[in-house]
Amino acid sequence: MSALHALQPLYSLSGLVIGFLVGMTGVGGGSLMTPLLILLFGVHPQTAVGTDLLYASATKFVGTGIHGFKGSVDWKVVTRLCAGSIPASILSLVFLHYLGMPSSTTSRIISVTLGIALLLTAPSVLFREKIRAWASRRSKPLGEKSTAFLTIFLGFLLGVLVSLSSVGAGAIGVTVLIMLYPTLPTAKIVGSDIAHAVPLTLIAGSGHWLMGAINIPMLISLLVGSIPGIILGSLFIGKVNETVQRSVLATILLVVGLRLV
Repeated sequence: MSALHALQPLYSLSGLVIGFLVGMTGVGGGSLMTPLLILLFGVHPQTAVGTDLLYASATKFVGTGIHGFKGSVDWKVVTRLCAGSIPASILSLVFLHYLGMPSSTTSRIISVTLGIALLLTAPSVLFREKIRAWASRRSKPLGEKSTAFLTIFLGFLLGVLVSLSSVGAGAIGVTVLIMLYPTLPTAKIVGSDIAHAVPLTLIAGSGHWLMGAINIPMLISLLVGSIPGIILGSLFIGKVNETVQRSVLATILLVVGLRLV
């Protein structure tokens, strides 16, 4: 089957809408795309997660190139995150393989993990500016060793969350990094988070692929819609009040998270 015949218009339209929201708000696509695939299209939870992971790997690879060219990636932070997330991702994939695919147990674990990740993402989106302000006012920053350990631990938690739900490396990761590195410019925190997501989503997505949980036509269709969607969304940055954006997104994530849990 040719790539053209493999295209699925409804998935491309969904990719366009989600890409637009991601481009306009900066919220990770997994927080919106994976629940949409599960709840609206009835896609098997692991297929939705695995396909979204490879989708994220492809899009964030491009984003990393842009941030790397601009010098807005702190590779020390990326290395620390990967030191925790890569082993955690591999362990999570082994755990899923041990449970067997597909199974009702695996579906339930993925759905609950996704719901928890969305419930954590909601306040991360809503209160990020307040958290940033608090972190910048903190009088006694953490020591280098403590910061390194907590960054690796954050990577481990993200490795588990992302591998089981495809959510977490965006809003949650950026929010915690703001607290750990209050003197690091926001652009570098975002760039480092995106760069870290590339190997993590690639490894996690490949693991799901090996377990037969990837829908290639759906993946292609999502990419066809999301790329122009992200470009269009970026043109609307600042057109809608940011407080309204964050409040609406946080409410959506909260409702969907409760629905999945």
